[in-house]
Amino acid sequence: MRGIMKAIAGKTIVSLRERPSSRMTLDDELLYGMVVEVLEETADAEEGERTPWMSVRTPYRYTGYCKKEDLILDESRVKAWEGGQLCVVMQRYADVLSEPRVQGVCMESVTRGGRLLAHREQDTGEKGWVCVELADGRRGYTKEKFLGSYYETQFTTDENAFRERLVEMARGYLGTQYRWGGKSTLGIDCSGLTSMCYMLCGVYIYRNAGYVDTFALHEIPMEEKKPGDLLYFPGHIAMYIGDDRYIHSTGRDGDDGVVINSLNPAHEDFREDLLRQLERV
Repeated sequence: MRGIMKAIAGKTIVSLRERPSSRMTLDDELLYGMVVEVLEETADAEEGERTPWMSVRTPYRYTGYCKKEDLILDESRVKAWEGGQLCVVMQRYADVLSEPRVQGVCMESVTRGGRLLAHREQDTGEKGWVCVELADGRRGYTKEKFLGSYYETQFTTDENAFRERLVEMARGYLGTQYRWGGKSTLGIDCSGLTSMCYMLCGVYIYRNAGYVDTFALHEIPMEEKKPGDLLYFPGHIAMYIGDDRYIHSTGRDGDDGVVINSLNPAHEDFREDLLRQLERV
């Protein structure tokens, strides 16, 4: 019996949409190097066979459509990718260059959360550089400090360390513009922010702003909230970071992206409108 067909996101950002059409609102994004299950091939809802699309399912059980040309479907490449030393880009935006020096030609650009294969056994001859492999098999170089560990499961059982890491990840997106359906440092929405922070710590949570208890989360009393816990509002989600403050991505005029606000009326960054709507933690 043929196994599940998989593919690798082969572009800096691969747009996922509800239907196979570029005119549809962005639902989600795959970042470079992410692996998805392929469900079926279909045609563009408007253009027909001229633009083939693929229906895919992410590891966090989100389904959508993306252009076939944005995926690497070669089974041998997927197998090598999943069996290699995967690492995650932690820099807001990192270039993979043809040589281990800044004058190298840019082969690919990857945002935070994108994945590469590291070949640390290969001597680059230049301090601070590491050889990496792209999803299509090409090899290039980037700065070692731009990369972090890829976690398939929660990276630590130490609760405090886990919570501190979540908040650190969220703060790293401060100032990123708001993008509906986005989850990169080029643009991110509220659930994109929270789901990416958990993903970078090895935990998959629900991609959208609603509460779904079948994922690795459960509701707690408001007074028990700690840094890293999530705050749920109607159609919106934020991460609590302590001292009555939370970080979130908002499209509100004047904010337009990832900012910190407060639940405390005494604080200058208090958002009364959100406090009134807070549903659960």
